[in-house]
Amino acid sequence: MDASITIYHNPRCSKSRQTLQLLREQGVEPDIIEYLKTPPDEATLAGILEQLGISAHELTRTGESLYKELGLDQDSPDEAQMLRLLVENPKLIERPIVVTPRGAAIGRPPENVLRLL
Repeated sequence: MDASITIYHNPRCSKSRQTLQLLREQGVEPDIIEYLKTPPDEATLAGILEQLGISAHELTRTGESLYKELGLDQDSPDEAQMLRLLVENPKLIERPIVVTPRGAAIGRPPENVLRLL
């Protein structure tokens, strides 16, 4: 396992599985965090957002039914509130996220992560 590379993974997501396979094809065996079972804490997620260079809003899966159930389509929480909502509701986090010493990328499409290797 290459502990310096981490994938925040959802095994039920095809893009997440494709990204993991792509990493393995490149000879990388990342540390796999199933973020639905083990969500990142606020500090970790804030660090990932900084590496990605995006806001918590930009990392949010707006198509999830939970997004509408929480009223996020009507109300626009500030960055700190959105970060907290993502930690409390990891299903809303866009996936997969690959974090390396060279930065982070969202595997949509999976090839996005190749620039980090």
